[in-house]
Amino acid sequence: MFMFFKQIIDREVGDNFSYVLGDDSTREVIIVDPGFNGDYISSLLVSLRYRLEAKYVVATHHHQDHTAGVDWIRKSFKCQFIAHELSPFESDIEVKDGDIIKVGSVDVHVLHTPGHTPDSICLLADNKLLTGDTLFVGECGRTDLPGGSVEDMYDSLFNKLMKLNDDIEVYPGHDYGPKPHSTIGYERKTNYTLEKRTLEEFKEFMREP
Repeated sequence: MFMFFKQIIDREVGDNFSYVLGDDSTREVIIVDPGFNGDYISSLLVSLRYRLEAKYVVATHHHQDHTAGVDWIRKSFKCQFIAHELSPFESDIEVKDGDIIKVGSVDVHVLHTPGHTPDSICLLADNKLLTGDTLFVGECGRTDLPGGSVEDMYDSLFNKLMKLNDDIEVYPGHDYGPKPHSTIGYERKTNYTLEKRTLEEFKEFMREP
C-alpha cells in the first residue's frame, strides 16, 4: 500500500492547513479540513486527476476556517461529509472515537480529542496524525471559545496523543510553529504546553495570558 498525502496551506486566512490523503493505487482520496480554499483544492485534485467518487470530505471540528469549503467539495465531487457525532453540522456520516474510515486500502483511524471543541477529532493514517486544532507544532489549541474545555484538552493531550509512539508524524490544522509538521517525539520534548503537569496545574497554566 502506498498512501498519497499532500499538505495544503492557505496563507490568506489563518495560515490554515488542509490535507488530501488516500490510496495511491486506487486513486481514492479524502479531503480534510477544507477552509476558504475549497475551489483551489478542487482544482488541484482535478489537475492531479485524482477521483473522489463516493469518497469523503472530513472536518476535524466545526469551526468555519476548517469547514467553509465543505459544500464546495461535496458539490464538486459528489462525496460524503464526515464529522464527529457531536458536531453541530448535519453530516452524511457520523464518527466516534475508534472508528475507521476506509479509503481504498488505507485505514484512517478516528481519535476523539475534545478540548478545543466537543467535536474535535484527530485522524491517524499510516504514520501520519492530522491533529486539527488540538495540537500544533509548539502549541495546543485554545480552550476559551464556546464549547472549549481545559479538562477535556488535558485528557486529549496527555491520555491520548502523548500515548502514541514518538515517530508518529504530526500535521496540525494551522501553521503556527517553527515548521509545518513535526513528530510526537519532537512535541513531547519541545512543546511547552506538554510539560508534565497535574490537571490542576494544567488548568492554572491555561488561565495564564
